[in-house]
Amino acid sequence: MKEIPYGISNYEELIEENYYYVDKTSYIEKLESLAQKRIMFLRPRKFGKTLFTSVLENYYDINKKDSFDKLFGETYIGKHQSKLRNSYYILRFNFSGIDTDNVQKTINNFKEKVTASIQDFIDRYKLDFYINPELSAEGLLNNLIIAFKNQKQGEKIYVIIDEYDHFANELLGFRTEDFKSLISKNGKVRKWYEILKEGTESVIDRIFITGVAPITLDSMTSGFNIIFDLTRDPRFNEMIGFTKQELIKIMESQEIAKEKQEELLPIMEENYDGYRFSKDVETKLYNSNMCLYFLDSYTSLGKVPEELVDTNIASDYSKIGNMLRLCRNENRLDIIEKTLSGEGIATTLVRQFNPEKSFGETEMVSMLYYLGYLTIVGEDIGDPILKIPNQVIKEIYAEYFLKVLREDIDLDIDVNYNEISREILKEGKIDKLIELSGEYLSGLSNRDYQNFDEKYVKIMLYCIARTTKKFIVKSEFELGRGYSDILLLPKDLNNDYYSVMIEFKYLKKDEKNKLKEKQEEARKQIIEYSNKEEIKALKNIRKYTIVTVVDKLYVEEI
Repeated sequence: MKEIPYGISNYEELIEENYYYVDKTSYIEKLESLAQKRIMFLRPRKFGKTLFTSVLENYYDINKKDSFDKLFGETYIGKHQSKLRNSYYILRFNFSGIDTDNVQKTINNFKEKVTASIQDFIDRYKLDFYINPELSAEGLLNNLIIAFKNQKQGEKIYVIIDEYDHFANELLGFRTEDFKSLISKNGKVRKWYEILKEGTESVIDRIFITGVAPITLDSMTSGFNIIFDLTRDPRFNEMIGFTKQELIKIMESQEIAKEKQEELLPIMEENYDGYRFSKDVETKLYNSNMCLYFLDSYTSLGKVPEELVDTNIASDYSKIGNMLRLCRNENRLDIIEKTLSGEGIATTLVRQFNPEKSFGETEMVSMLYYLGYLTIVGEDIGDPILKIPNQVIKEIYAEYFLKVLREDIDLDIDVNYNEISREILKEGKIDKLIELSGEYLSGLSNRDYQNFDEKYVKIMLYCIARTTKKFIVKSEFELGRGYSDILLLPKDLNNDYYSVMIEFKYLKKDEKNKLKEKQEEARKQIIEYSNKEEIKALKNIRKYTIVTVVDKLYVEEI
């Protein structure tokens, strides 16, 4: 039985050590058939990009001819070999992990990455080349191209760049001025890409670039305008990430019984599925790394992992805040509110970001799409409609919403989410939940209340409940009519824990005289919802109405 390849991004290691491989090699054939030779392909973090670049490296490396059958014999491309197999010298760069504390550190670390890749290249292919430490990154690349041309006449290089935008994302999120200086006309990074472009006129035949967002290209248009972006091409939607059928095959390879598969699939679908990167496809994709984490934990421990997201993955996705700081013309809370409330956002997706220009709602929503926080669910008069793809991303949004809210109202509190969830689960009481909500509301200024309404109160409680990570949180805007505003269901079904249903109403300051009327309205609605079969089936449930008047919450148990 083959092992689950969680954390394995080296294709040769994966094959030699008998890990299971989801065969994506048919896309090698598709890529090679394109007229374009210089490709960019973007996907969210932790989606399997590095492994795919490793597949390309092993397939095209001239040094791997003798091990081709061992590496690819069982794959699609092994049985349908292309004419270019094992015909290139592979020059690979990975720009993740660059220190971005300041411009000089970024330049130095960028050069170190370039130097390490060039050293690996000359060692593997026995090239006679001196790495002059006095030269810049662009100078080293230029000299390497000249040396290769002189020593390997008639031969060609395939350049693979992984995480091309990693350090750019870091700078763009924190210090846009530093970013501009690196990508500007005289910037070091731009000059390096100009040299790479010049190399395509001689020895560099193919380029494959991966990353998350098309940030740097817009500022480098005149310097590096040779790349063809396949990110939203429907023909390549499934090149990275898992389809449902691929996920089932992995479980079959682990000898997981069909009835158990039927139990696990809905969990993974709810938490890891939902990604579409083109409005012209129907197939939704699972985040591959998240699925492998889940299955590795399940096969090792024999049970569903308590934490549905690996902390390493969660830390990568938590960078949402850095990007939202760029939004200059729209309230960040408004954007997050739109997405959390389940509204589909129809927008034109920005193809290249330029920090010189205003970063408004269109740019912000587009960035969320590239980062994987929103995905395509349909279209509206030609524009894609975007929504949050799954429950994991909703939890990340919820945590960020509360963080921004605390920052905006300068609220310094130490929240014990375990106490909140324990009170709800064991007693069905919401005292601590209401207490925390009241602290948030009391911190909001009068100005904040000008556009404040019921939906904000709902979303605030929704986010608090999600952040406890102990509940399945269902909401009106998520499930449609017939359900209360918020329904908290315990994730742990093995205990007689309580569920809680809440109905909200909101009154402005000058409407306080309507309190009794609103309470009665909320009471009628929650009684009506209580007659739904889904609610009647719940064993232990307590029901509450909440009417908010500015920063006061009036709670009644029904």
